[in-house]
Formats: sequence, structure tokens, C-alpha cells
Amino acid sequence: MRAFIRQLRPALFATVVSTVLLGVVYPLVATGIGQLFFHDKANGSLITRDGTVVGSELIGQTFVAPQYFHSRPSAAGAGYDGSASSGSNLGPVNPDLLAAVQERVAAYREENGLSADVLVPVDAVTASASGLDPHISVANARLQAARVATERGLDVRVVLGLIDDHTDGRSLGILGEPGVNVVTLNLALDDMS
Repeated sequence: MRAFIRQLRPALFATVVSTVLLGVVYPLVATGIGQLFFHDKANGSLITRDGTVVGSELIGQTFVAPQYFHSRPSAAGAGYDGSASSGSNLGPVNPDLLAAVQERVAAYREENGLSADVLVPVDAVTASASGLDPHISVANARLQAARVATERGLDVRVVLGLIDDHTDGRSLGILGEPGVNVVTLNLALDDMS
């Protein structure tokens, strides 16, 4: 029995110390550093208008009205639901996915007045892995620019300028492709009205 107690004490001590260090101290230090040096990002990069939170720069929203740029499709619940974040889990040759993509391509072309020979960007018809991505490709935004300009009674060059203003570069200057944040772009359009 003494040998058991002798072995039990260090195991309990290691458990308590590990729990305090990794379960209390580390999270408090990480949270403190986040709040001190990255306050906006640590709190969700929230966007406010007139004191009301209207969105986040990090999570997309569903925009369906023709005067708005449309986000990429979302596989997260009913659309951009953070509690249901995930991809569709349909493989690239799944008949359901292929049918959905074909329907989306046809709808995208019709909505934006594009002919059948115009290539539709893949991000316009497929969801991101998280289903929450607020960005679309620059090509996708430029194809939607004429529709948005017409609906808002703006010169298309003004809308293209806004696209350029809301295009985020590559991460670390080399990773990924530039993307247009649809949430901030649409809010900028609303601010112009």
C-alpha cells in the first residue's frame, strides 16, 4: 500500500500542476496577449454602424438582393451559421454536387447577364471549406460589378474602384490569392447611398 501511495502523490501533483498551468494560466496569458496586442481581431473583427454590430470582417453573410455583391454559396447550416461551420462533404464527382454546381452556374450567368461562353469563377458556385468565408475572388466581383452598378445607378468604374479598395492581398505577401471582402464591400456601397 505504501508503494501505491508513494507513486500516487507525484501523479496527483503533476495532474494538479498541469491543470493549473495549462487550464488556467496559459489561457489567461493567451487571452491577455490577444486583448493587448490584437484587440480587434481577438474580439471577432466586428463591424458596427451607429453603435450596432452589423457583422464581422471574418464571417460572410448571405446577400441576395441584386444591388449587392453576392457571397459564395455557404454549406454552413442555413447559410453562414457559425454553429454549423463545415463543407458540404460532397466529393468532386458526386452527382448531387455536380447538379448543384450546374444550377448555380446557370443562375449566376442569368443574374449577371453573362453569355454561355463566359467562364464562371469556381468560388461563385462552390462553398468554402468552412462555409463561412467572407471573401470572393476578384474575377467573381468584377463579373458582378455591372449588375451592382446598374441596380444602384452608379458608374461601373466607381464600383470597380470599390472592388479594388476592398481587395485583400495575399497572406504574408505570398500565400493564397487576393480576395474581395463582400461584407465590407457591400457596406461601403450602402455608405455611398
